[in-house]
Amino acid sequence: MTEVLVYVDHVDGAVRKPTLELLTLARRIGEPVAVALGRGAADTAATLAEHGAVKVLTADASEFADYLVVPKVDALQAAFDVVSPAAVLLPSSAEAKEIAARLAVRIGSGVITDAVDLEAGDQGPVATQAAFAASYTTRSRVSRGVPVVTVKPNSAPVEAASAAGAVEALTVSFSAQATGTKVVSRTPRESTGRPELTEAAIVVSGGRGVNGAENFAVIEALADSLGAAVGASRAAVDAGWYPHTNQVGQTGKSVSPQLYIASGISGAIQHRAGMQTSKTIVAINKDAEAPIFDLVDYGVVGDLFNVVPQLTDEVTARKG
Repeated sequence: MTEVLVYVDHVDGAVRKPTLELLTLARRIGEPVAVALGRGAADTAATLAEHGAVKVLTADASEFADYLVVPKVDALQAAFDVVSPAAVLLPSSAEAKEIAARLAVRIGSGVITDAVDLEAGDQGPVATQAAFAASYTTRSRVSRGVPVVTVKPNSAPVEAASAAGAVEALTVSFSAQATGTKVVSRTPRESTGRPELTEAAIVVSGGRGVNGAENFAVIEALADSLGAAVGASRAAVDAGWYPHTNQVGQTGKSVSPQLYIASGISGAIQHRAGMQTSKTIVAINKDAEAPIFDLVDYGVVGDLFNVVPQLTDEVTARKG
């Protein structure tokens, strides 16, 4: 059976959920071979084997931490040369998409970004994407070379599938460009205790209708009751009510959770582009004519300051 390279996103050996989703997709088109780089790479093997990786290629070198992107491209190219895979899969993070693009140029292949599904095809893997602000769904395949595909988080279920997960050391020769951009400092991001926005299974977002930074406490309370991430529309971010890192939309982050709750958001196309692929969408807005209601699975016409606290209380009561 053909092998599929899967780039592992991990933090000191703790594998992040999007990688486990990639392993599910990889098994549809071949046998997953995981590539784990940097500190703790070998510690990923057990988790990766539990989710279908037949082999785990690992490499650790100071270059992966001290320099940007290119050392990881060098390593992934080395893995590509060893395995000769049918496809290369990466998560759709900003860094991984840059890695994917650079790798595709090096190996003379096409690249598909932000796929939301992947399946085997007669002429190679076929990827599904949301296009034109998620107004259309396209099915694409790479016509030259080995496809390099990045996949949006929450696009596939995490499915356990025990495999060998044999660990092999990957020999990497770093290129002259690998040390071109050096990381001179790092500042840890302050944790809110909530899940990462792009990876969260549930997202609760607030918009112009929240009417002030202090009122986002209502949105946060609902999010915390659901174990959700907090998002914000561009209008809320531009007004300074919530950090730009939480913006959902065409100029913010794209999310695809199982449940998306939009509170006080009108549903402008810019915002819809970032959340339209959510599996279930709920909107709360006092304007019955708001465009968001054309998109939703469930809509509540009402004042969010009445509806959201009641919803929070109900969730809390049911939990316990």
